[in-house]
Amino acid sequence: MLRGIDVSAYQSSSYATDGLSFVFVKATEGRSYVNPKLAAQTERARDAGLVVGFYHFLWPGNLTAQAEYFVGKAPDRAGDILAVDWETTGDGTHASNAEKDRFIRKLKELRPDNRVVLYCNRNFWLNVDTTSYAGDGLWIADYVSAGKPRIKAKWRFHQYTDDPLDKNVADFESKAALRKWATGA
Repeated sequence: MLRGIDVSAYQSSSYATDGLSFVFVKATEGRSYVNPKLAAQTERARDAGLVVGFYHFLWPGNLTAQAEYFVGKAPDRAGDILAVDWETTGDGTHASNAEKDRFIRKLKELRPDNRVVLYCNRNFWLNVDTTSYAGDGLWIADYVSAGKPRIKAKWRFHQYTDDPLDKNVADFESKAALRKWATGA
């Protein structure tokens, strides 16, 4: 298992990279928010030679506009991974299954050279999701032992804790294997 983290404006731009193979950086949310530390957090990951991913916190509605907003703000580099963060919003709503699926498909259309994965928690995957569509892979959040999420579906990434920050593992034998997968879109 490879080790990685995900970061947002809540984390430093000079986060520790020792022992990591990948990092996901929050890029956008809805159609109006951009992580003010996006450039610095991305530079930190690239300087450390990590595989880089970017995620968008999905809101219901205006899927095409959200997808265009995300790809307009997230760096455009082959081999980077794009992720859709599908969970309950601050106002208690969430994108529907159809909206989530359309958003993933739109990202794949807009960025055909990037892998697109779905991030959601175990509850969403088991009790909200009805299509099991996760694009190129599932990134599951379930706070249990690293690499042992309590789901039967095939997953690529597992967020296993948020203490003291979001820590993840990836189901790849090496960073080279992850990079090869990421560039194989």
